[in-house]
Amino acid sequence: MPETMRAMTYDSYGDPEVLRLLDLPLPKVGPGEVLVRVKAAAVNPVDWKVMAGGLDALMDVRFPVVPGWDVAGVVEKVGIDTPEYAVGDEVFGYARKDYVHGGTMAQYVTLAVRHIATKPAALSWTEAAAVPLAGLTAYQVLARLGLSRGETVLIHNASGGVGSAAAQIARDLGARVLGSCSPASSERVRGLGAEPVTYGAGLADRVLALAPDGVDVVADFVGGVLEVTRAVLKEGGRHASIADHGVIGAGGQWMWVRPDAGDLAALATMLEQGRLRVDVAETYPLEQLAEAYRRSMSGHVKGKIAITVD
Repeated sequence: MPETMRAMTYDSYGDPEVLRLLDLPLPKVGPGEVLVRVKAAAVNPVDWKVMAGGLDALMDVRFPVVPGWDVAGVVEKVGIDTPEYAVGDEVFGYARKDYVHGGTMAQYVTLAVRHIATKPAALSWTEAAAVPLAGLTAYQVLARLGLSRGETVLIHNASGGVGSAAAQIARDLGARVLGSCSPASSERVRGLGAEPVTYGAGLADRVLALAPDGVDVVADFVGGVLEVTRAVLKEGGRHASIADHGVIGAGGQWMWVRPDAGDLAALATMLEQGRLRVDVAETYPLEQLAEAYRRSMSGHVKGKIAITVD
């Protein structure tokens, strides 16, 4: 095993221009952890928001930072008291740690067992890497809201990475799914099992035209839509947002995805059985991470951006 690894890093906040490809020491593998040889990672908007300093008030940072929280790869080493995995196991995971430092945009990354699950065999490396953050966010929001069969849910931004996963999970639960999106994304959203509703002015009226009695649940994955949520939610309905803390004062929940091996395993089962799919729209090599981030920042990607690691 080598003593160093290639990694994309940044040593100060900024735009994608601050990224550098460096050789770093291999991370230490602590108790309850595994060292994973990264086959693929995936880009999430939070990656470049963290890089710009957007979470500085929330999370400690240790420079140089290796960005990235999504990963799929092969276990290369196990730490003390880690009976769950063995060298050679194929895993995928959500690698958010307690502080910002050692991420997944590198040849190797260490992960606690609570961060990972066995990789679905039916998925490619890039597909598996594209699942964890978006899939866990969607799964945990709908679980927290208690969405159940026969209910109607409105998903704000149903064409996005998290929203598209949520639409499929909600459909799998037996709910009726309304999904806000642009006209250009309406067929994609329909293909996920949701009824597309054009976002923008008049959204509440369009939702109520489809569900005159209102909806039981609203899941907000975009922000800035609280008034629409309040207008369409039934009395006693439940709502949550990952993008607007203002929901707290309106009886809703403000949520942040948690690493959870059990939830990842549940997603893996759904993926293996074809009840959930992930769309990888574009793929970049590790060395072109800055370009991948700029592409993500454009807001025009329909699906996930994956990063391959040689």
